[in-house]
Amino acid sequence: MFSGIVEEAATVVTLVKEKDNLHITLSCSFVNELKIDQSISHNGVCLTVVKKTPETYTVTAIRETLEKSNLGFLKTGDKVNLERSTKMDGRLDGHIVQGHVDQTAVCSEVREAEGSWYYTFEYEPLQDDYITVEKGSVCVNGVSLTVVNSRDRSFEVAIIPYTYEVTNFHEILPGTVVNLEFDIIGKYIAKIARQILGK
Repeated sequence: MFSGIVEEAATVVTLVKEKDNLHITLSCSFVNELKIDQSISHNGVCLTVVKKTPETYTVTAIRETLEKSNLGFLKTGDKVNLERSTKMDGRLDGHIVQGHVDQTAVCSEVREAEGSWYYTFEYEPLQDDYITVEKGSVCVNGVSLTVVNSRDRSFEVAIIPYTYEVTNFHEILPGTVVNLEFDIIGKYIAKIARQILGK
């Protein structure tokens, strides 16, 4: 489980395709703290460390992951948002994030607003419970964010300078594909409501 509080944006070092799998090798400042079989969120996708060197580590994304996320679009040199799993004795500074990306969205607009930025994302819901609500939580590329201007197929988020610099949001432009994980509590409530209403 994660909280959507990104530790840093790692750099993609190499990408190796093997059948339907993609082996992604990255570098970050805490490589020496990682261990084989550890779970790390990459742009919101929970992946397992399978190989390590003193400077890099490698994770593997399978076809299911590549089809539902933006990891298949990665290029060498790209930045990937990283978060290690949440410690159960720590504070939940973001919201409950599973690391199970629901689908992708496309950035349709970026507006600067006196030192902060507003990003608009558009998506075609793959399920009825893939929704946002005003002032609710959503995870975009692994970042826990508060929704503004929630609509049926789009929403906005406001990004402060710290988040802009520490995450890969400074690389997101109109047309960029991002990963979405909708609020798990909202998904449960939406499913229960459908069952009660018989839909």
